[in-house]
Amino acid sequence: MPHSFGYRARTRDMFKRGFKEKGPIKMSTYLTPYKVGDIVDIKANAAEQKGMPHKYYHGKTGIVYNITPRGVGVICNKVVGNRYLEKRVNLRIEHVKHSKCRQEFLDRVKRNAALKAEAKEKGERIVLKREPAQPRQAHHVTAEGLPQTIVPVAYETTI
Repeated sequence: MPHSFGYRARTRDMFKRGFKEKGPIKMSTYLTPYKVGDIVDIKANAAEQKGMPHKYYHGKTGIVYNITPRGVGVICNKVVGNRYLEKRVNLRIEHVKHSKCRQEFLDRVKRNAALKAEAKEKGERIVLKREPAQPRQAHHVTAEGLPQTIVPVAYETTI
């Protein structure tokens, strides 16, 4: 039998719906607002075949550049040879969702602003730079009591 190199070749597990996620698409998918500049994750939803991305873009993250009544245009980077090409992919909104990749950064900005305001109120300086994990502090390990010698229990038969 000839080997298939079709548009959806080798996507049996990739496009599969998750456990307990089968059935009709939820209304919240259609009611989610997208704006130009939003960062979105591309994840093909097998329940809707129209506007589905090519398998290469499944799992990629991009930026919304265009909005249409039923879909969005997303800019993704694609590695071709030794360079990145900026690809523009048009997808239905069933196949995209807001990315959480920026959430940690936004949380840190809010936390830093609160710490900065608190330090200004007290009149002291504060360092908000992130630091890599430092080596642990030196310390002495002391054993309580004498060391114990552990020996196996002697073998005995119970016949």
